[in-house]
Amino acid sequence: MDDVVVGPVDLTARVDEALAVQALAFGLTEDEVGVRRYIVLRHLQNPGARALGATTADGRLVAFVYGMPNDRRHWWSTVVEPYLRRTGTEGWLNDSFVITELHVHPDFQGRGIGRTLITTLTDGSRLPRSILSAIDTESPARGLYRALGYIDLARQVHFPSAGLPYAVMGAPLPLLRPLRPDVH
Repeated sequence: MDDVVVGPVDLTARVDEALAVQALAFGLTEDEVGVRRYIVLRHLQNPGARALGATTADGRLVAFVYGMPNDRRHWWSTVVEPYLRRTGTEGWLNDSFVITELHVHPDFQGRGIGRTLITTLTDGSRLPRSILSAIDTESPARGLYRALGYIDLARQVHFPSAGLPYAVMGAPLPLLRPLRPDVH
């Protein structure tokens, strides 16, 4: 991670760079990128929305995260709420900071950048917990979220127009920090 710097980023100004990273990391089509561009720009207008990026020495954006305090009236909450109600976890929609997107360019994955982005972003929240959704498969992303203290709140969540089911996960804040072997 020595060759990237994590810090605040004007994601509105850099939305196309961010979506290029997301397209590579998530396998999006050009049409999907167009739809997501509109969504990202709309999300960033919400009160409390914040974004961080990871940039190389030459200023290239190679990873980003953004999120905001959850609002039960937002589309995402209305979709996941019935699934959470079934598992008795719908209370997680209250007083939660939502991680809306977290993506790392494939060439920069596995280096702790995603961990640094999500922990730094949530450390700035005054809310007691965080929630997010991730594709419901065993993946490095899900492993990272579990290592940070996220647990499955609901699985097999189906978003309209999404081909794969998602899991909704939640964690108390601050997120866990794994112990390093050299720290006693």
